Amino acid sequence: MKYPVASSLRHRGKTLELDETRELVTLLGINGEQIGSLSWDFVIDQIMAYRKLPVQKEIRSEPRISLAFRVRYNTPEGQKFESRAGGIGGGGMFIESHAPLPVGTKLSMEFSLPEKPDEWLPTKGVVAWVCPKADQYTFSPGMGVQFTEVAQNIRDRILELVKSTQVKIQAA
Repeated sequence: MKYPVASSLRHRGKTLELDETRELVTLLGINGEQIGSLSWDFVIDQIMAYRKLPVQKEIRSEPRISLAFRVRYNTPEGQKFESRAGGIGGGGMFIESHAPLPVGTKLSMEFSLPEKPDEWLPTKGVVAWVCPKADQYTFSPGMGVQFTEVAQNIRDRILELVKSTQVKIQAA
């Protein structure tokens, strides 16, 4: 199907052509020449990345800090990933990813904190929110993972790290 561009002053006279079989959007020039094409996946990804999400009130009840550390995680279906986390708190962590998993995905995770990089700490969590592109709050795309299972000694280490880091930041 072809749709002439009539309302946009900058692009009036051009035509958008939708090819549902190949799932492409093609832009045609004033004389019908092909200017370029985009897959529906790309168009949808762009819309998703720039959509305005409703402002939600802060639901975190635990303090958190920005901190880079390694994390490995797998889904119940057996997909295995290794990435970098960009923050942690008593309630969860932010995992950097250019392909974040959907909200509600359950994860088995292990991570290593900077003071003991060879020690892997096991936890379980669920993807609570997704950031499809970097924004003013997260410098990388990724996903916020809420802990669903974390041993008390690991949680205590996380909270101590958060507290000691916050004290250092306040003293600086």
